[in-house]
Amino acid sequence: MTKIEKFCDVVKSRKSIRAYLDKDVDRKMVEDILRLSSRAPSGANIQAWQVIVLHNGALKKLGQKLFDMSVAGIKEECEYQFYPRSWREPYLARRRKVGWDLYRSLGIARSERSKIEHQQAKNFMFFGAPVGLIFTMDRDMELGSWLDLGCFIQTIALVARSFGLDSCIQAAFSEYHKTISDELQIPPERQVICGLALGYRDENAPENNFPTERVPLEDFVRFVD
Repeated sequence: MTKIEKFCDVVKSRKSIRAYLDKDVDRKMVEDILRLSSRAPSGANIQAWQVIVLHNGALKKLGQKLFDMSVAGIKEECEYQFYPRSWREPYLARRRKVGWDLYRSLGIARSERSKIEHQQAKNFMFFGAPVGLIFTMDRDMELGSWLDLGCFIQTIALVARSFGLDSCIQAAFSEYHKTISDELQIPPERQVICGLALGYRDENAPENNFPTERVPLEDFVRFVD
């Protein structure tokens, strides 16, 4: 396999993984992934991102607290709007399809609201991954730095895949930014943006094996000669 083929395989095999093996990830590997990923593009090279790496007891403590809050229906006000305030096509259909494909893979019917909420709450346990990342950014950063952070996080996901690991980028953590900031002693000038689960994929978990479709090139690309 050529280097190009290997890289393409990394890109194609990356997906959001929601079940992980009970297998630890070496700290040095995490450091190597983050060090390589820091080469992600950053406007004016300001590199405005910060990362908190959770492992062992720290991960379990925060995860259980947030899981219990979610199951109990305790919510915090989000600091930013992740999704559109008003859904419309074609985005609504895409959202519904991937959501119901996930629940269908787990044998959860649309009417089983409690099971859906329990599955959603697993976000906060990092889906059982041995490593969890929380991303923050200084509050005075503007939209360009948010774009940079997205490049950084995507690079982490791809580098992790090249190391044989998998991940799931999780905006859900922004829903509990107050609790996360208190538990992890995040200074008030920094904003909790999202999280990321990191670990070894459970190949047998049904939630890891349903396909996620991508629209054809002609639906989102226009060439101008």
